[in-house]
Amino acid sequence: MIRSGAAAPAPRAALGSTLPRLLSARAADASGRRVALRYKDRGIWQEFTWQDYLAHARAFGLGLAALGLAPGEKVAILCGNRPEWLYAEVGTLAAGGIAVGVYQDAIAREIGYVIDHADAAYVVAEDQEQLDKVLEVREDLPKVRRIITVDPKGMHRVDDPQVTRFPEVEALGRELDAAHPGRFDDLLLNTAPEDIANIVYTSGTTGSPKGAMLTHRNLINMALTFAEVDPVRPDDQLFSYLPPPWIGEIAMSIATALVFGIPVNFPEEAETARDDGREIGPTVLFGPPRLWEALTSQVQVKLMDTTPFKRAVYRLAMRWGYRAADKRLRRQPLGPADRVLSRLGYLLAFRAVLDDLGMLRIRHAYTGGAALGPDTFRFLRALGLNLKQLYGQTEIAGFSCVHRDGDVRFETVGRPIPGVDLTLSPEGEILERSDSVFLGYYKDPQATRAALQGGWLHTGDAGQLTDDGHLVVIDRLSDVMRLADGTLFSPQFIENKLKFSPFVREAVVVGHGRPYVAAILNIDMPVVGKWAEDRQIAHTTYTDLSQKAGVYDLIAAEVRGANESLPRSARVRRFVLLYKELDADDGELTRTRKVRRRVIAERYAHLIEAMYGASADRIPVRATITYRDGTTAVVETAVRVAEVAGG
Repeated sequence: MIRSGAAAPAPRAALGSTLPRLLSARAADASGRRVALRYKDRGIWQEFTWQDYLAHARAFGLGLAALGLAPGEKVAILCGNRPEWLYAEVGTLAAGGIAVGVYQDAIAREIGYVIDHADAAYVVAEDQEQLDKVLEVREDLPKVRRIITVDPKGMHRVDDPQVTRFPEVEALGRELDAAHPGRFDDLLLNTAPEDIANIVYTSGTTGSPKGAMLTHRNLINMALTFAEVDPVRPDDQLFSYLPPPWIGEIAMSIATALVFGIPVNFPEEAETARDDGREIGPTVLFGPPRLWEALTSQVQVKLMDTTPFKRAVYRLAMRWGYRAADKRLRRQPLGPADRVLSRLGYLLAFRAVLDDLGMLRIRHAYTGGAALGPDTFRFLRALGLNLKQLYGQTEIAGFSCVHRDGDVRFETVGRPIPGVDLTLSPEGEILERSDSVFLGYYKDPQATRAALQGGWLHTGDAGQLTDDGHLVVIDRLSDVMRLADGTLFSPQFIENKLKFSPFVREAVVVGHGRPYVAAILNIDMPVVGKWAEDRQIAHTTYTDLSQKAGVYDLIAAEVRGANESLPRSARVRRFVLLYKELDADDGELTRTRKVRRRVIAERYAHLIEAMYGASADRIPVRATITYRDGTTAVVETAVRVAEVAGG
């Protein structure tokens, strides 16, 4: 029988356990009084031990049981990066329930879809904003019995019998615990490694999101096997800032933290994440390409504003940094001069840059979730950041391939982690097998059969294997394009080249069945706005700025620069600057900022056709834009189709 006083299992023994059992054992052993969680509240870091963590998860789980949660019922968690997310998650699992993460920035309709599709009986809503979105679609959620709110701010006016406060649920749990002291241990005993722990909804780039069913064993196995490549240290610090429903955050802040007993740190607000992370000094950091692209842009923009002397020092240091990084990427030994100059560049420039980014203590930094452009990857490696590519998907509990230290290459995503079998289909699709592969898609047997046919996980990605076993990910099979003359090209590869520019926020490449490649681009409003102000170019809105002649000239120069490193057949010949930012609320991006190509192709078909017209021209546009608060505005402008010299 599992008791809350059991000793914490050795890492490999964790495979026979469950996530809440790991927490219970962790709180009972010698590490129970060590810090498990930190949360910055009103400018002050609050610390919670493993015993505190267990006490809250225990109270919440028993509170759900007191409210009537039955084994296998779903709890939708609409909460940000804070301790209550983990209390709700692990408490749900301890009570025999299944956790379902919901993205906070989703609109009410999207939230309603996930809650209803998952058959959630309970919803945890962080604050009044999230509660309002749930209540907006409540009539479409007949299976929801209770909504539990976390942040009390603004809730004093809520008088709804279906709404309960988080502390009230914990109080119910403590009452049940006092009346039945063995109930929690009985609940833990009834959970098994093969039980579903999470239903994680995919990004939905090609349709409605699908719910991937992941077991305790899936997640624990992933944490263990990944750590065989990059061992976890007792003094490691995790920083939780990514959306909690994303598999990468679940894999790190829940599975890895519980298996190895390392602290999870939460920022006070999303807006303060960089400063809060700098105070914590995380040693391990996982981020999607948009994080690394933003950091690269941030460094480049700051360089524009510094003194000529500092710019000269930085550029000299970058020359040394690139030389050392390139040799390491080519697995060539560094000579004494290279080592001295690389160290000098670090001391003169890069140490201050990494400190400003909050990454001075990073041992391992990872990029995943989508392809990162080689220019961005090479740039950050030159700064001295130990950035490594990894590859995986929700359906394999997060990660399946990663670079090893000393064997990093910007064109690959590394080799499979231990326990992962990887091969390619005759069509070039990446196929995987592992104990971390999911059970299937919730309520979608047809999609499950397609994903798991032949005993392999069919990833839907096109790839190649190098002679020494590195995986090269080309693109989504469905996204690889062919020009009219039959030439194949990867739009994602070209887009990453374009987004290396600090002035380009987003890029969507088109050209399937066409004579040449073209692109729809978003400018980066703060960066381009600063550039325009420095040159006294007056502007008002995003739409106004994006259509300025000087801005078009600026972006054309950036596109020409990207084209120089592309094969002639893949170079961008024409582009348009979109009059609005691509937005997840408009269905143009997923909640993880992946482009929905089908939506873009349909919505901006007139602009795409214009880029393949007889000559570049201005296209009149009248469109309705929806803002975050639900208000709308009509935009009328003329979008210019720009020709790229030498494209």
